[in-house]
Formats: sequence, structure tokens, C-alpha cells
Amino acid sequence: MDIPMNVDVKCSDGPGGRSCAIVLDPISEKVTHIVVKEKRFPHAKRLIPVDIIWQSTPRHIDLRCTMDQLSQAEPFVDTDYLLNDDIGTVAGMEGSLYLWPYMAPENEYLTVEYEHIPPGEMAFHRGARVEATDGYVGRIDEFLVDPANGQITHLVLREGHLWGQRDVTIPVSEIQHMDDDTVHLKLSKDRIGQLPAIPLRRRVTH
Repeated sequence: MDIPMNVDVKCSDGPGGRSCAIVLDPISEKVTHIVVKEKRFPHAKRLIPVDIIWQSTPRHIDLRCTMDQLSQAEPFVDTDYLLNDDIGTVAGMEGSLYLWPYMAPENEYLTVEYEHIPPGEMAFHRGARVEATDGYVGRIDEFLVDPANGQITHLVLREGHLWGQRDVTIPVSEIQHMDDDTVHLKLSKDRIGQLPAIPLRRRVTH
């Protein structure tokens, strides 16, 4: 099964939104959720378990849920509002600071957003950088998942990589680690170029 990102997600009763990330259990190498940015306002990002995916093609993902059920799914991004206590004070001065003509600055809140990822799991975003041991090689476009057990087997680099027009499929076993939305591989550029090509059958739907 091919799980693409930045494609349309369809619910049973209409358009749901766009896929923007997947969530992976790095121990079992299984994809547990996809992240869907809702089409309807306020365009929230939702964590959707993979077991409600009905089918996946290179152009869209179909879900076994309604648009209302999608909007009730767990949010992927949580927002906190933190009071900025430093607004309106000057170092070395006690009390409130007043500005001419004697107007006190209002308290301001900082908006902090963070991704709500299940404990022990990690999120992969479309366009995440892929680095070989000797430098940059491309960005993630898709993932290949074994439909029998839900395990992610390969990262797919389709565009903007070092090897021209062919798809580059990299086994997830060759991932060293991931940080700051960058995937670091155990392989050199030369070794990646020698990886066997995996034929990918992409169903075209209308």
C-alpha cells in the first residue's frame, strides 16, 4: 500500500481534506496514523488511525468515516497560550512602566503550538530532508507500507533527488535516526544509487 502525502482525503460522504504527515512507531516500524488537514474551517489537523483507511492511491486516500466523524478525531496540533510576563517592564526598574501619555501596555499572550504525537512514536512530514552519510540526497514524497502487517517498508523519493527521473526507494532499516524533520541514513550516496529499483504500481483514478 502506498501512503502519499499532500493528496486529497475523501470521507464516505464528501471531501475530508489533505494528508500532511504520517505517524510511525519506530520500534515496530508500523504506521499508526495519518494526519489530515480538514477541508472545512478552521482547517484543523486530525490524527486518523490507519485502520479506517479504505483505500489509498497516488492521488487520494479514502476513509471509512464521515466528515463529521473526521472533525471529531483527536487533534494533531495542540495550542497553548502563555502570558508574556516580561511585557511592560524595564530591567532595573520596579513596578509598572507607563508610556506617554500615561498609557500602560496590555498583557500579551504568546501562542505556542506543538504536535500531539502518541508517546513513543514519531511524525514524518512530506518534504522531510533525507541525508546520506555524505550529504543531502532528496526529500520524502511517499511511504510504502506492507498491507499484511501495517509495517512501513520504504521511503520513496520521487522528485528533486540526485538520481533523475527514477523513483528511489530506501528501506527503513537503513534509517540511522531522525531529528528536526530530517531523516539521517546509514548509507552513502553511492550506496543509495546502487539500491535495486522496486517497481511501483500506481493506480490512476478519475
